[in-house]
Amino acid sequence: MDASQVAQVTDMMYALRNPAGVPTYPIIFIGLGVLTFALHILFVQLMLGTSAITIFGAFKDDAKWRRLAAAMLEISKVSVSVAIVIGVAPLLFVQVVYDPHWYTSNVLSANWVIGFIIILIFAYWAMYAYYFMNSKEKDKTKEPKGKIWMLVSLALMLVVGFIMHSLTSQILHPELWKEWYLQNGVLDYSGSKLHANNLWRFAFFISMAIPVTGGMLVTYRRFKMVREDADHEYLNWAASVGKKWIKVGSVISAALYVAWMLTIPETAGDFATSFWGIIGGVMVLFYAIWAQVRLNGEAMFCSYMALPMALVIGLVVAISREMLRYGILDGFFGYDFMDYKIVMDWYSTGMFFLTFAIVGGSVLAYYLTIAWKVGQTVGVYTPSPFVNRLGTIALWILAIWTLQFFVVGFYVWAQ
Repeated sequence: MDASQVAQVTDMMYALRNPAGVPTYPIIFIGLGVLTFALHILFVQLMLGTSAITIFGAFKDDAKWRRLAAAMLEISKVSVSVAIVIGVAPLLFVQVVYDPHWYTSNVLSANWVIGFIIILIFAYWAMYAYYFMNSKEKDKTKEPKGKIWMLVSLALMLVVGFIMHSLTSQILHPELWKEWYLQNGVLDYSGSKLHANNLWRFAFFISMAIPVTGGMLVTYRRFKMVREDADHEYLNWAASVGKKWIKVGSVISAALYVAWMLTIPETAGDFATSFWGIIGGVMVLFYAIWAQVRLNGEAMFCSYMALPMALVIGLVVAISREMLRYGILDGFFGYDFMDYKIVMDWYSTGMFFLTFAIVGGSVLAYYLTIAWKVGQTVGVYTPSPFVNRLGTIALWILAIWTLQFFVVGFYVWAQ
């Protein structure tokens, strides 16, 4: 593209920008977008990896694998729920500062955007169909029923992942938007096509499910080992599988990361050899080295750090991903989210952080405490007075937050 063509694309992007501006500094939205994407993709990868173990164990005539498959199914169905909830956040932050790009991409592939929700619902139903068919079976070493439903669920989850991957890829090609919309002189209103993708990028993020799930298996052993009825032989085996998955999976992911960097758009310039282009792959490979060094001897079975390490590595990759997007849209096309018009709204900004820290923190602390205690208790768990008090505090905070939401809403409406 020559300079005049680039300028036209830049002018188009600025023309599509929301004239109302943003309620606080754009860098805050980007930072929160990166953080929440890292959390979202972690649970996506956990869901994919534990679903794969569930399927593998269901088809394998081995008591340990079937038992592990049943345990990982519990994690999978929780992970998909968390991934969906957290996944809303990075989309909201992206559409605030990259609204010309995100909305254009959605309009160009509107049918797929709508289909994303429908396919995700069916994937969720398929997983629960398999769960309900086998939930009442106490002997987890028996061959499970309805295995086809887990296969369907995993396949549909990969489809929705590819849709989101394609929508995100289309953001990076504003120079092609008109060409996609106006094909052979005819306007295409259908929204029936996915116009851009990078299979190496998609394969990289999917492959990270291997080491992340490996981290979960190591953590699973550590979590269960303190129970009075713990089967240490089985748990040690699960942790050894997890350590292997971290090492092998990290190497595979690092290789796919390199392939992704070698196939990024020309508009990215020399990003692949820049610091942010290199550090993402280095950190993925570092996970394998960390597992080899840290998860040795007894520490192999006694580390809660496996999943937090996966999150840290995912956060670095998320930053690299964001730097790539910024490098293309600002570095080549001259679109800078930092010069977005700011109309400061202190109430909404403050309320967001208070909700995130206090409301989310208190409720999440209660849920995690209950989940932790139940998982480590043999038989029926009875909450202590402290845990009951924690739940009461969480309910009161939710009630006060809901009340102020309606009070402020009615006050604004009355004005």
